[in-house]
Amino acid sequence: MKYKQLGASGLKVSALGLGTNAFGKRADQETSVNIIHQALDSGVNFVDTANIYAGTASESIIGEALAGRRQEVVLATKAGLIRNEGPNGSGSSRFHLQQELEQSLRRLKTDYIDLYQIHTFDPNTPLEETLRTLDDMVSSGKVRYIGASNYAAWELMKALGVSERKGFVPYVSVQTSYSLADRTPEQELVPLCLDQGVGIIPYFPLAGGILTGKYTAPSDTPAGSRAQTDPSFQRFLDEKTIELGRQVARLAGELGCSPSALSIAWLMGRPAVSTVIVGATRTGQLEDNLTSLELELPDEVRKQLDELSASFRYGEAFAVYRLT
Repeated sequence: MKYKQLGASGLKVSALGLGTNAFGKRADQETSVNIIHQALDSGVNFVDTANIYAGTASESIIGEALAGRRQEVVLATKAGLIRNEGPNGSGSSRFHLQQELEQSLRRLKTDYIDLYQIHTFDPNTPLEETLRTLDDMVSSGKVRYIGASNYAAWELMKALGVSERKGFVPYVSVQTSYSLADRTPEQELVPLCLDQGVGIIPYFPLAGGILTGKYTAPSDTPAGSRAQTDPSFQRFLDEKTIELGRQVARLAGELGCSPSALSIAWLMGRPAVSTVIVGATRTGQLEDNLTSLELELPDEVRKQLDELSASFRYGEAFAVYRLT
């Protein structure tokens, strides 16, 4: 396994991380536990979840799976998106974050979170309140590092400025949609992270499965795919993105690897990327994703992938999650 620094922090994370959005939803508990153990046995130490994944089931499953192995894991979770419809059921207020942290700790069966992330920018809470709360969590020992998710570049820079001015611990990472099918972070977020020492943690690195090559047309919904289990995913299935998936699959065939491994290997080599979180609903998917670590992409292949995906640097991000 390859390990990289998480931004400018001293924390080392596996180049391939495990995303757990499907645990308790598209993967049952037994399968999810098997995937977690397989990941740990393979050297993966970064496990990412959130308080809302599968209606909290993801955190609960991880808590069970890590019994006796907690010390092997850099455990990351998030809060801030909608947990309930109450007046304080979402956001980054001190009230909401403290409440959600305690509940996540109970579900995860741990007394600390290695990386606690704000799931999205909250325009209704002063940044100083959010960042002071996170600073207090670190001081208490319940949180070790803090990160952001779904922040625009200006929002992240403002947060870093507030932390520096007030003497708070800063964000060490940011999660963002980033893949061959979504290179929009390269316009502003990547240069910012390189300058400020913030590690990028891409989500949707396979564009929800489109970069695996399994989608052949916008109307195509393979059995068991995200498009079948989550009808809202249909909005991502446009001809341009599917054609990119076809071209990546063609190039992977020439190299003798899977499209998934090729897409992940390209992303691992991008500037500021610390770890790439990839989900799995069966152990075979994880095994395939792990092969990306052994891929040494020739310069010519990287150039071809850059050219194939160049237009995806512009326009709308593939995905972003915000409070309304």
